[in-house]
Amino acid sequence: MPRRVLTGRVTSDKMDKTITVLVDRRVMHPLYKKFIRKSKKYAAHDEANVCKIGDLVRIEECAPISKRKTWTLVERNGQTVAEASPASAG
Repeated sequence: MPRRVLTGRVTSDKMDKTITVLVDRRVMHPLYKKFIRKSKKYAAHDEANVCKIGDLVRIEECAPISKRKTWTLVERNGQTVAEASPASAG
């Protein structure tokens, strides 16, 4: 099954190796058929601490890293982020 990929804005970069991403989406109201804006915040893993508040990022679903962190950073402002792979660290 493919991993989900979401696009959103960074709202917080205060944590070490973690960013908070606000993802907006539009859903249609079932009765009134009007589009409503809904948003949700996700905690995402940013290994190199490259993201700043306001950046447009893409995050990808991954295996749980911590209690509430199950997303990892893929792209920042249109540029692919080069993650440090665990194999090269050893």
